[in-house]
Amino acid sequence: MESTESSYVSSPEAPRKRSPPPPKSPTSDSMEKPTYIRFLVSNAAAGSVIGKGGSTITDFQSQSGARIQLSRNQEFFPGTTDRIIMISGTINDILKAVELILAKFLSEIHAEGGDDVDPRSKVRLIVPNSSCGGIIGKGGSTIKSFIEDSQAGIKISPLDNNYYGLNDRLVTLTGNLDEQMRAIDLIISKLAEDPHYSQSMNTPFSYPAPQNTMSYGPNGAGGKFQSNKEDRSNSVTIGVADDHIGLVVGRGGRNVMEISQVTGARIKISDRGDFVTGTTNRKVTITGSHRAISAAESMIMQKVAYASERVIQID
Repeated sequence: MESTESSYVSSPEAPRKRSPPPPKSPTSDSMEKPTYIRFLVSNAAAGSVIGKGGSTITDFQSQSGARIQLSRNQEFFPGTTDRIIMISGTINDILKAVELILAKFLSEIHAEGGDDVDPRSKVRLIVPNSSCGGIIGKGGSTIKSFIEDSQAGIKISPLDNNYYGLNDRLVTLTGNLDEQMRAIDLIISKLAEDPHYSQSMNTPFSYPAPQNTMSYGPNGAGGKFQSNKEDRSNSVTIGVADDHIGLVVGRGGRNVMEISQVTGARIKISDRGDFVTGTTNRKVTITGSHRAISAAESMIMQKVAYASERVIQID
């Protein structure tokens, strides 16, 4: 039996030069059998996928042949402020749709962050807990082979026990677009072999409410609180690398305004040159209820995660 925390991550330190992997040769039955994949997107990214009047999502469906569905506004995956995209169809159609969506996200990130944006980004897939064993394999053999084949980092999260009845786990893929697409191809082909995997297709966005919520108190320490305590105003400060602060602010302040509007938190970013002591990290102060702070911090960390892991908590 696999452990509750299964983490196998390839080393991203040195750039790798390699020929593209040979195409996978699954059986014709598995390629033609309808299946699906789900992954997380920010609220802003969801709007980008939909497009004006639904033009983008219609175009992507037409190009790929797959069906693309999104959870409603404010309908988030438990413990996050991210919406859910489900893409269904044959494996080939799904892969075409996923690549169209991820390529659009990357082009928009590069437009905001310029040449400094790290080409390695993250995609978080949603996989039923019962299907994770097939991805991991005996002694981790399958997931290790997927990492070796795709060159992507692959990490499977434990179940979040704060949500009674939650049976899905997040599978985080780290790499460039080609590496991520190869990993998704391998994973979805494996999932399609699991007869129980298709059962979640009927209720892709149905999740239980939390029993309690994890957030940060005034001193930055983690703790649980009941919903009737969330009206108290608190403040927490995090540090974000100076060269990545633009990803948090966004063009014309768009990102930081969106985070404030979605979460209800007030966000203040220190002036240029005003760093956390001993670092070159700018101070980002978040003020509001426990829930607002936690949600805003999660959204900020997601923005920065595309470029760097250097978000730190100030005690």
